[in-house]
Amino acid sequence: MARKRLRILHLTHPSYLPPESEKGYSEEERNVWQTDYDVVTALRGLDHEVLSLGVLDELLPIREAIESFQPDLVFNLLEEFAGLPEFDQHVVAYLELLDVPYTGCNPRGLTLARGKALSKKVATYHRIPTPGFAVFPRGRKVQRPRRLDFPVIVKGLMDESSRGIAQASVVTNDEKLAERVAFIHARLETDAIAEQFIEGRELYVGVVGNERLKVLPVWELDFGDSPNPTQQVATEKLKHDVAYQKRRKISHGPARDLPDGVAERLTRASRRIYKMLSLDGYARIDFRLDAEGRIFFLEANPNSEIAREEELASAAKAAGLDYPALIQKVLNLGQARRYRS
Repeated sequence: MARKRLRILHLTHPSYLPPESEKGYSEEERNVWQTDYDVVTALRGLDHEVLSLGVLDELLPIREAIESFQPDLVFNLLEEFAGLPEFDQHVVAYLELLDVPYTGCNPRGLTLARGKALSKKVATYHRIPTPGFAVFPRGRKVQRPRRLDFPVIVKGLMDESSRGIAQASVVTNDEKLAERVAFIHARLETDAIAEQFIEGRELYVGVVGNERLKVLPVWELDFGDSPNPTQQVATEKLKHDVAYQKRRKISHGPARDLPDGVAERLTRASRRIYKMLSLDGYARIDFRLDAEGRIFFLEANPNSEIAREEELASAAKAAGLDYPALIQKVLNLGQARRYRS
């Protein structure tokens, strides 16, 4: 059966608009727009017509592009709006108001997953193990609850992609905690969350689907030549600095030699988390595995990184879904979602 050729409006940040070709760019330059380049290239390779639009802080250009281009679907790669990560759900809500299908997660799922404290509270209610945590709002004194023991890792409450996370994010006393919380407040201009730091392995589980879910093989972040083996942290530098990744031999791949039953527990937990947070489209669920074989839910990442060589696509390939097939699957899921009868 022939696949229908679609008109696709690709939404992204203006800085991430990809060139026609990768030739002539350094690896560091490509790293900025690699995801968008891979997606657009795959879409065109599937014979779909693609129009890319950079969106910063206005909705009107989206409406104008929809009215002029008349897309069958929007491929949403926006991670923020008006500089705020928590505003990305408003863009897809706007698309729903316009009755335009889009890829990725719905607004409710984005809202539930974006707030690290909220998603942990929901997980705790569903009896999914999570690290202990406390939220430190801006403008208030930093006072650690007695139940929260050191070491803890301090993050921005609403940020993702490891923004603001460094080796200094792991703190072991109240003085350092107050300093790091102040740093997050000032740099990210958001509330801070401090959660129990779980020493152990960092594991990722990709999930693809709306109602019927495909859980991908367990993937692991290999910290390579970590400068501090007892406090391995997925820092902002580790996630985005290509030279650092090469120097430290950072990589990701299938999780090897997991204790008996851990892979099955991760699969079940990921499926439950995906449903309880109202996620759809595709997402990556992040866990820590401690030395005793216990798993801890860290966070859910709807609309997770979907570049060809990143964790989700690599795990999908291991499951028999190559990159063009994954992108087409994401399109199909977007079209299958219905808002109005």
